[in-house]
Amino acid sequence: MIDQSLETQVKPFPLTVYFDGECPICRREIDLMKIFNRQGRLHFIDFSTSSYRQDDHGLSPCDLGSVIHARWANGIIITGVDVFRAMWEAIGLGFFSRLSRRPTINTLLVKAYHWFAKNRLWLTGKAR
Repeated sequence: MIDQSLETQVKPFPLTVYFDGECPICRREIDLMKIFNRQGRLHFIDFSTSSYRQDDHGLSPCDLGSVIHARWANGIIITGVDVFRAMWEAIGLGFFSRLSRRPTINTLLVKAYHWFAKNRLWLTGKAR
């Protein structure tokens, strides 16, 4: 069950964020989130490790590698820019989340992230 819009729903922390630890840009972003995750609202799972088991999470590494995914404690999965918004809210930077929802900024952010997600392996020299 995927829901891209959780603006009107209560955020059931913790939020489990799936990331590609083999992507240097992704890893840096997650390392930064870990620093600010003082309340423990975020959990992180590196799906690029040999210990990641698709059966345990119901998400394939192929799907996870195409766009960032996260799962709320109630099982709802979010993807893309909504994951970043949720992480910002979790670490106390909700103003970034609210700002990113402004129509012009939202359009630019969604397009930029879509381009990045499609090209991240090429950008980092990890293209397979």
